[in-house]
Amino acid sequence: MSLPVELSNIFRSKQKSYKMVLVNSMIDTWRETHDQMLKFDDVARRFLTYYQYREGSGNVVDSPPSYLSTRWESMNLSQVRSLLDTPIEALRSVVVKQADGAFLTFADSVWSQGEAVLFELQDYANRELDLYHRHLGQEPSFSLRESLVHILQTYPQAKTETFANHELGALFRKKLPEQLRSLPFISEHIRIQGSVGQGNWATVPWLALMDTRITKSTQYGEYIVYLFAEDMSAVYLTFNQGVTKPIQERGRKEGYKFLQQKVAELRESFDFQGFSKDENIHLTEAGLGRNYQVSTVAHKRYDASHIPSDDQLIADLEQLMTTYQAYVDRKLQTDQIEDPEYRLETVEENMDDEAVRGHLDRIQSYIHNKGFAYPPGLIENFYLSLKTKPFVILAGVSGTGKTKLIKLFAEAMGATSENGQFTLIPVRPDWSDPSDLIGYSDLSGKFRPGRVTEVLLEASQNPSKPYFICLDEMNLARVEHYFSDMLSILETQEWRDGSIATSPILHSSSLVQDEDQEIYGNLSIPENVYLVGTVNMDETTHPFSKKVLDRANTIEFNDIFLDKFPDLELGTGPRPEATPNRFLRSDYLQLVDAYGADSKDLIRSMTEKLMNINGILEEIHAHVGFRIRDAVCFYMLYNQRFGLLTEDEAFDHQLLQKILPRIQGSSVSIRRVLLDLMRECVDSSFAVNEYEEDMTSLFEGDKLKSLIDRAKYPRSAKKIASMLRRLEEDGFTSYWLS
Repeated sequence: MSLPVELSNIFRSKQKSYKMVLVNSMIDTWRETHDQMLKFDDVARRFLTYYQYREGSGNVVDSPPSYLSTRWESMNLSQVRSLLDTPIEALRSVVVKQADGAFLTFADSVWSQGEAVLFELQDYANRELDLYHRHLGQEPSFSLRESLVHILQTYPQAKTETFANHELGALFRKKLPEQLRSLPFISEHIRIQGSVGQGNWATVPWLALMDTRITKSTQYGEYIVYLFAEDMSAVYLTFNQGVTKPIQERGRKEGYKFLQQKVAELRESFDFQGFSKDENIHLTEAGLGRNYQVSTVAHKRYDASHIPSDDQLIADLEQLMTTYQAYVDRKLQTDQIEDPEYRLETVEENMDDEAVRGHLDRIQSYIHNKGFAYPPGLIENFYLSLKTKPFVILAGVSGTGKTKLIKLFAEAMGATSENGQFTLIPVRPDWSDPSDLIGYSDLSGKFRPGRVTEVLLEASQNPSKPYFICLDEMNLARVEHYFSDMLSILETQEWRDGSIATSPILHSSSLVQDEDQEIYGNLSIPENVYLVGTVNMDETTHPFSKKVLDRANTIEFNDIFLDKFPDLELGTGPRPEATPNRFLRSDYLQLVDAYGADSKDLIRSMTEKLMNINGILEEIHAHVGFRIRDAVCFYMLYNQRFGLLTEDEAFDHQLLQKILPRIQGSSVSIRRVLLDLMRECVDSSFAVNEYEEDMTSLFEGDKLKSLIDRAKYPRSAKKIASMLRRLEEDGFTSYWLS
């Protein structure tokens, strides 16, 4: 089937956007009404909306005739009817006026070819319009149409491929939200979130726009969402409602009844012009299909073979967003809205794995757009370390961005010093007991809380929000002296009624005054508090005991790339976004919490590796116990679940952060242990015996570099090489000597 020759020729004439927009407006009106007789006013209204939108968005666009107006915003429907006489005349062979100009229709020569020719005609018109605007010098900053077409065409094949780190995941989680965020009608209250599944490909992938004043999850409340049909035959733009929470609270039958009642109310109260208000939304034959039918208020279907132009897609979104914002404004004025933070805590308890990757992408973008560059994988490693245990140490030479990383990571999650969710505590060299952190009772018996106690108290009152405490230069004083109480209390974590609780850090019996007992009595470390220490590795600081090292992941900052420069265009990235504590909270406290059919193979594999390493470490009495075994397994399980790093990359981090910090000394045994660990990092071909007596040849030429380049665990191999060199040159080595 081909287009009528006269149409192809006409579209090539001067100022062709008028004619193509007219054809598009007629086809869109027909698709809505399914009537061949089209009301002239309906067509004219669509025509005017198209130009007003482009003009209002700052896009280059054909101007209205000068004898009518200088801008589209001042045009009225009567003027548009007059303007359209010219393009209608130019299209007279295919566009016909009827009933004294009250109606428009296509000529019989068009209808006789069937409805399919209209779809072909609209596709052609959209392609020509996009090309025309590019020639005008106004290339869109992004193409929503191209993204939707790409998803519809590639998703079926993607479902046969590995889920983790797939480019479609990045498109939904990061690229599309960032692009939509740039649209002028998207307010600061709108959260944009996309998903292609939770560890496995979703049956119906989606991209939602939620006003955070009424909802922060697709499980409840009202929002706008693009829904893709299971067979990728179409994508729907919808005004929708969350199904999960209503069904959980009311049961399926009553939940459906509640949703249908809300649908009826919204359809009666708001004008969804151009959108269908029925249950004819067909996404899947499975149970989800019924959910969408009862929850959808209004929808517009875009067939995969006939996706409209970018201008039309964005105009549709703006129209629906205007209605949505009117609904939100009314709801805020008339309804009793639940505390968004409370709802965030209760509803997002089951944060899906896909959301984790999305949060991390946003955090990385935020840090990058602040002008800071960190090595690949560092943000993922930092996240996994915090998730494993809420105590992390960042070590390295001064000025490498350790404190800045903590601050920016927290800031991206909406935790700042201004709102009390980020607290920086510089450690003083004279600290010798916990009083500076926890507090003390003065001579009158009045309790004077330390800074940490103040944070713990506030965090316990806001359990849905994460709180970060940064102990800056924490090894200027002996950590065991001022921090031992906190470390011991952390080890008492246990599950109580679905939450993580510890023993009290302040017992009521230790407080004298009734007021203090009421406020601080039996205060513990809440599950939403995260402790991060920075340490400088030089001769002015104190070493760490195994008690400290066992309880922390130690992330080293020694690779410095001075040639990393900030981008010229910064400040356009994502804004800080309040992130639920569930994002960081540990899911496992004991190995029994994690051990199951899906995890036992990885746990046994990691345990076997640690047993081999323990066989090496026993010679210097540095072998690890159950605490480190569990922590390593938890880290590896989280990584596997979220698909952040390869298994070898993740274990490399754990070897570097949990094993090597325990090694220091000057004996021959230390040398042998480091060489054996080097063999574990490289491969069995590494000849340990060659270097047991004299390691000089190991540092000759490019031998060491070659070893590291081929290593299975290159980060650990590089650190071991540094420790061996220190041992060879100084007769003593330690992880903490840079």
